[in-house]
Amino acid sequence: MSDVPSARRPAGELEAEVLAALWSARRPLTPQDVQAALGGDLARTTIATILARLHDKGTVERTRAGRAYAYTPTVQDTAGLAARRMHTELRREADRSTVLARFVSDLSAEDEQLLRDLLGDGPATPDTGADGPTALGTGTDGHPGAVGR
Repeated sequence: MSDVPSARRPAGELEAEVLAALWSARRPLTPQDVQAALGGDLARTTIATILARLHDKGTVERTRAGRAYAYTPTVQDTAGLAARRMHTELRREADRSTVLARFVSDLSAEDEQLLRDLLGDGPATPDTGADGPTALGTGTDGHPGAVGR
């Protein structure tokens, strides 16, 4: 193996750059438009491949624009992208309850409170087990951290 550093970018970096160009444009872009927005350093075919992969993932939608496609993001920002990834991971598992329980049990106290606020549960109380790592309580399925509703 060579000690020469690779010129390849880290995984996901190009996708992030393409998405950033789409978000800032606020209109559908063709691969050529994206290439121009990114400064022209990447080949149009590279950008077209990235856009096709993002389309396959459901991260962008496309419409015909002449002989090419024009792409629009289906998520509004990086937070929306992270949420989409979380949903994708959750859908991959048959036992969603256990996945959610494991996720919740690893939350910091601040993130737990934020989740409670977002779900409309209000502040943690001793009745819900707020004094331990399973502070969101035990769900109806008996898994620690899963909120029973």
